[in-house]
Amino acid sequence: MNDKKLFENNCFPLSWLEDEEHFEQPSVQRKDLHTLLAELEDIKNRIDEISAREWHLEKLIKFHREGFTR
Repeated sequence: MNDKKLFENNCFPLSWLEDEEHFEQPSVQRKDLHTLLAELEDIKNRIDEISAREWHLEKLIKFHREGFTR
């Protein structure tokens, strides 16, 4: 089977892996501790906001399902 047929059948030849070294490696970003802690705090705040929205949506869904009567 030629390479085109292998490709069309989602079967790549072993030689296809040889080009992997040509892919660009992502650069490593070094950040200081204060920057990392600030980013972590932002992530925690975002999680808290999302949790609050989730709680509010759950209440709205419950109200919608149950209606005005209890």
